[in-house]
Amino acid sequence: MPELSVTITHEDTKIDFKGNPEDVLHSINEFLLKSIPSLELAQKITINYSLEDILSKFHNLIKLTSEGPRIWINSKKMSDRERICLQLLANYVGFLAGKTNSFTPISDICDLTDLNPKSVSSRLSELQKLCYVDKKNIDKKIMFKITTQGINWLENILIDRR
Repeated sequence: MPELSVTITHEDTKIDFKGNPEDVLHSINEFLLKSIPSLELAQKITINYSLEDILSKFHNLIKLTSEGPRIWINSKKMSDRERICLQLLANYVGFLAGKTNSFTPISDICDLTDLNPKSVSSRLSELQKLCYVDKKNIDKKIMFKITTQGINWLENILIDRR
């Protein structure tokens, strides 16, 4: 693995970090937490799911296929809300990977979850009221995407089941 070298300057302090990328990242994080105490507080109240975070938590539930992002489990054990959110999460992963748009039309959600369009519409309305999905009108089409709060809810629901 190639060696990484990073120099950080903060106020009167200049420090160099060298080594493998994981060790350098860990050292930089510790330095910042000690040098900037408010950063630790900010970390406690901040939530942001990166592509890496989502894949580490949901890699066995969703997949990017040649046909597009898909739920990759026996979805009969899931509620309609969970199926919809999981498909929206798969689409969001596709977006983060540069393969799809961030918003998904309701027709695609119906096709990909194999749910009745009326059920999908009702569940999306409920999920929107809970702030788990965002709704947008794009080119005269109603489109949806999962929110950070929706990802967190889905993570908590699925962790409880494991």
